[in-house]
Amino acid sequence: MLTRLRKAALFAAVVFGLFGTQVAFACGGLVAPDGDVRLGRATTLIDWHNGVEHYMTAFSYQGNEPGVGWIVPLPAVPDSIQPGGQWTFQRLNIAVQPATKNAGVALDAAPTASGATVLQQVQIEALNITVIRGSGSQILEWATQNGFNVQGDTEAHLLKYAKGSPIFMAAKYDTSAAQSRGQQSGEGVPLLITMKTAHPWVPLEVLALEDDVNADLYFLSDMPMNTSNFAAVVGASPVGQEVPGAPGMKVAYQSKLDPTLYHDLSTDRNMSWVRPDSWLTYVTLDTPYTQIYYDLGVSSDGIIRLAPFGTPPMDVVDKAQTQDPPAWVPLLPVGTAQVALVVGIFLVLGLLFFWVLRGRKRPAKAQS
Repeated sequence: MLTRLRKAALFAAVVFGLFGTQVAFACGGLVAPDGDVRLGRATTLIDWHNGVEHYMTAFSYQGNEPGVGWIVPLPAVPDSIQPGGQWTFQRLNIAVQPATKNAGVALDAAPTASGATVLQQVQIEALNITVIRGSGSQILEWATQNGFNVQGDTEAHLLKYAKGSPIFMAAKYDTSAAQSRGQQSGEGVPLLITMKTAHPWVPLEVLALEDDVNADLYFLSDMPMNTSNFAAVVGASPVGQEVPGAPGMKVAYQSKLDPTLYHDLSTDRNMSWVRPDSWLTYVTLDTPYTQIYYDLGVSSDGIIRLAPFGTPPMDVVDKAQTQDPPAWVPLLPVGTAQVALVVGIFLVLGLLFFWVLRGRKRPAKAQS
């Protein structure tokens, strides 16, 4: 039986299908028999293109418990749940550093005694995954019937998330099955979830339960992402910028995929959907759990949006209060603002130098 919550696992990113191993899962409650479980750093890859989101994530835990699991909200019913790439997260980690199958899906819906409906059941390596639909109370009842003791903040989170989306994914990590496969205790199982969504969506508030939140979010998108409409219009690079309204969330890296990185990602297991013209954006989140009360969305023009958790997933973008620029205003290429600043500085220095040089060459007035 899974009896006590220890820490939330980041769902940011595969559970919605957008956008490895040895990483923490991206959104939900991690539970174990005596609570002696802690998560490592959460890592998620989110890709969105033409209404289809690929979301890849995994989690590892520190401890030696016989049963570990989590429940996370979803914005849509997955089209597929597969094993994720074997080296993708490690390769992405290298790329952003400054220095350097067997799964079956049951698609027939099956009602349960709790009133919740089982939509899909999948086994990915040592993970037993169930996708369910229901009201908040139905999800909680299903969780109790299936060995999850969801209490306190986790219960409140699930009830509020259920108001925005009735779809959840529950997973149990079978440590005995993992050991029989030769996996180390607590080693992550990568998952790749594919869904149809109008926008990428990442529930982050579910992380804010007990400890500081540490997460890595990798986004693959058709265009550069940015932290505000104004920054996008003037072509300001978001790298090094904090996301407004999200203390501790920063854009740490952004670049188009180079041919080598594209090859390495697209040739990994079940990763052939990666596109060579994608932009890679790396976002870090390091903050006390008390600072997180929001979920994240990305608009079709690449702007990061935030909204209070429990907001319906697509409303994070669709109902955002923004001051969009007129349609006739062109979006300048990323880096334009920085280039313009550097050019301006050199122009000022050049004019100053010219003025000083001209003053020195000016002939002295004749003495009378």
